[in-house]
Amino acid sequence: MSERTRAALAALDNLIQRLPAIDPSPDRDRVIDETDALRRAVAAFHMEAIRFRMHAVDRLIRTTGDDAAARTAFEEVRRELETAGFHTRSHAAP
Repeated sequence: MSERTRAALAALDNLIQRLPAIDPSPDRDRVIDETDALRRAVAAFHMEAIRFRMHAVDRLIRTTGDDAAARTAFEEVRRELETAGFHTRSHAAP
């Protein structure tokens, strides 16, 4: 872990702790797996994987009912990654 990723990894750990509270479903299990993969991508500074996993986690949080706590934690991850200089979207934000 570097100083550049410390806050983003802490935000990801917070998100990971909130995901089990989502109602059990195959999509909940997938969002947990994708978030774990996102954490590994951040730790490895893998830009393409970060963008890909951010999109997948965002979509899966939405399909599991857009839990407010998970959404807030996810947006904190996005904010920390973008503050650290990582691009989390494949296009410019609206």
